[in-house]
Amino acid sequence: MQVEMLECAHEADADESLPGITALIRDHLCPHVLDIDIKGEYPGEFLHRLGAIGGFGAMVTPQFGGTGRGLKNAVRVIEDVSRECVSTGFLVWAQNACAWYLQNSSNIAIRNGVLPQIAGGRVLGGTGQSNAMKSCVAIEENRLKAVRVSGGYCVNGTLPWVSNIGVDHYFHVGIDVADEPGLMIALVRGDYPGLTLNQNAHFIAMEGTNTFACQFRDVFIADAAVVSHPGEFERFRARTKSAFILMQMGMGLGLVDACVNMMKRSNKTHGHVNRFLDDQAEDIEAALLDARAACYRLADKIDASPDTSHERDTIAMRLLGSELSLKAANSAMLHLGAKGYLVSNAAQRRVREAYFVAIVTPAIKHLRKELHDIDSGCHACSA
Repeated sequence: MQVEMLECAHEADADESLPGITALIRDHLCPHVLDIDIKGEYPGEFLHRLGAIGGFGAMVTPQFGGTGRGLKNAVRVIEDVSRECVSTGFLVWAQNACAWYLQNSSNIAIRNGVLPQIAGGRVLGGTGQSNAMKSCVAIEENRLKAVRVSGGYCVNGTLPWVSNIGVDHYFHVGIDVADEPGLMIALVRGDYPGLTLNQNAHFIAMEGTNTFACQFRDVFIADAAVVSHPGEFERFRARTKSAFILMQMGMGLGLVDACVNMMKRSNKTHGHVNRFLDDQAEDIEAALLDARAACYRLADKIDASPDTSHERDTIAMRLLGSELSLKAANSAMLHLGAKGYLVSNAAQRRVREAYFVAIVTPAIKHLRKELHDIDSGCHACSA
């Protein structure tokens, strides 16, 4: 326990991403990190509290209950949380990603009704876009199929894993609609008739994320719950994709920062032998500072010109975040040595979290495929 608490005992920063976030993390997240990791505790109370101080509102305009602070602020909030717990940082990303899609919806009823609740953290929600994103670059087929019916769509299929959801949570999904181009993006609630949530798997590092398999059996999606119709998809995707992906950099930046701090602490007593390791704290820290500055610059650029394509720059940045996370966590574990094997030690958790950063959609192999497709002028599909 002592090792975990040392990692959490940082002082408040005068340049906080949000007023009060340092104290909130210290008091309401840090004491639960071990239970989140080992027992699979879902940090729902922390998420509600974070939403109340604006933690999910950066990408939402004040008109719809957000703070309008922008993409860089969203990245910074996720980074602050992930510095202590990437599992919880992932949930913060999922909530922000849910809000971001709703902010860009043409459905004014959703923006007036559900969006302020998501942005304020009063209602929690996630994103079920992993399969849809992979289907768009020909990695796998879309698992959800819909047909047009009176007043909406009838949906069938199964998504294996969707996070930050429950019977009283919202999440959005991408669905193939028969005889229509593009995907339909729908907002779904966990208690919809015909929708079954099954918690049929156990995860390393991510057990506290409320991750469920979602089975759709003739689920009716009313037009009022449609975020984006198939004919709107191309423009919707172009406007939302870069920010959706770049926000994930917060997980990597926070994790790498935590690893650097662990390495520095270890060097106070074992620097004489740690100096023989390949990756040193100062090298990882320099790479972190460069990556953070580049990420923040790109975030500002995306905010300044949202209708310009930033896809390649974003994908390359996200790939860098995955690769640096793996390097930093590996080095931190080697610095800690045998201590890192303790259940209460953050080093082994950071290794598991780093693999998640590298595997969660878009995974390293996904990102490299997209870069190849872009550079070769061969986009897999238009969806």
